[in-house]
Amino acid sequence: MFGRKKKGRDDIDATDLDSAQDVAVEEVDEVDEVDGTADDTTGPWSIDDLDGDRESIAEGRLDLGSVLLMLPAGGQLQVEMTQAGAPQAVHIVTPDGRITVAAFAAPKSPGQWRDVAAELADTLRRDNARVATETGPWGREVVGSAAGGDLRFIGVDGYRWMIRGVASGPAGSVEAGSPLVEQARAVVAATVVDRGSDPHPVRTPLPISLPPALAQQLAAAQQQQMAAAQAQAQAAVQQQVPQQQVPQQPVPQQQAPDADAAAEAQRRRGPSGSAMQQLD
Repeated sequence: MFGRKKKGRDDIDATDLDSAQDVAVEEVDEVDEVDGTADDTTGPWSIDDLDGDRESIAEGRLDLGSVLLMLPAGGQLQVEMTQAGAPQAVHIVTPDGRITVAAFAAPKSPGQWRDVAAELADTLRRDNARVATETGPWGREVVGSAAGGDLRFIGVDGYRWMIRGVASGPAGSVEAGSPLVEQARAVVAATVVDRGSDPHPVRTPLPISLPPALAQQLAAAQQQQMAAAQAQAQAAVQQQVPQQQVPQQPVPQQQAPDADAAAEAQRRRGPSGSAMQQLD
């Protein structure tokens, strides 16, 4: 398979986890050997190198456009969206941790993963993580351990593309031979890359697209989340508004008698009493 390195400059199989102060960045470049578990009969593959049409190749895989992924048993999908609403990453969540596989544009000659691995290791060290490089099926793998959890980066160089797989989980979950690492390597090995003919700058993530059924499910879920958020916001506003008090009915006041009517009544009474009294 194109881009796979069978032998390295030195016979280093793995290194122990070291502190950020004890490990130099150059050590990442010392691991080029493969462990022998991958050969020309295993992937990842370029879709142009496989027989059959896209429909048959995608059978049993999740077609994301630039990559076609095989899902492990019990795996669930987690889609990461951009602010514009476009998918930018698809994660596979398993009981043991999370697996992410993405394809990137690369030059025709192999070697991009070597540079990326060195940069990843350097970044992890700057974040005060313990870093090690180990030999995997396709060569070097970068392992990082920090307080928030562990990471293992798996890279494969192809013709004008590079795959980067990431296994992430709690402490101890990405050790060699762990269920999560075995699942991640199996996903990478079964991946099919559709580089396409469009030009892309080197290291640019190849665009992904969601199958129509998955896109509809995601849109429905987003609508439900928006409706729930709006309902919560309305409930919060209603709780902040004080209850309306029942207005008290004003007590009717007696109106003062009309002045003319009062004068007429006084005239009729006269000085000696009321009008009725005068008739007696």
